[in-house]
Amino acid sequence: MKNALDILNLDSIRAAPLHTDPFPYMIIKNVINPTFISQISETFPTIKTRGSYPLNALSYEGAFEKLIAELQFPQLKKVIGDRFAMNLDDNPCMITLRGHTAKKDGRIHIDSASKLVTVLLYLNQGWQSNAGRLRLLYNKKNLDHFAAEVSPEIGTCLIFKVTANCWHGHAPFIGERRSIQLNYVTSDKAADHHLRRHRLSAFLKKYLLKNDEKASTTY
Repeated sequence: MKNALDILNLDSIRAAPLHTDPFPYMIIKNVINPTFISQISETFPTIKTRGSYPLNALSYEGAFEKLIAELQFPQLKKVIGDRFAMNLDDNPCMITLRGHTAKKDGRIHIDSASKLVTVLLYLNQGWQSNAGRLRLLYNKKNLDHFAAEVSPEIGTCLIFKVTANCWHGHAPFIGERRSIQLNYVTSDKAADHHLRRHRLSAFLKKYLLKNDEKASTTY
């Protein structure tokens, strides 16, 4: 029996327009069941520094834990594969979280070739800033030449196929900016490589933060 999805709205992905210029992407604004919005926001794990964190570097429970489980269900992979005309059956998924961005974040880039599809699910209530809105770009030089702009409001989801020209970035935003990034990758080896790097980075950030907090309480 397939696992039941209560939080994710797969019909919203099935119905979303698929754009192909400048690369294949979809923007879905109602991918989360509204009943769970508050619970997910309340159970988002504590992240005090910038950067991407692998799941095993964080503690979480409740509705957020259920959301993470549903993101790994095969039904979601099948729907996304169908929409992008890709067979992802044998491709593992990799999930990382972000809680904050700093001045250096948002620089224009493309995702690595070992990633096949990127899913960005945003979890920020009442986003107001013009900064921090992800732009899908026509080139690697001009942040103002964009095909679409995505506000990181809670429940908004961006899905795009990783291509040689999937340029994206956002104006710098300093502060809390919550997101989940799910990638379907080429192999388990590729997933392990990315997660090891994120795990080391998360450890170093926590170590530095702990030392900073200790120093701030020293008289």
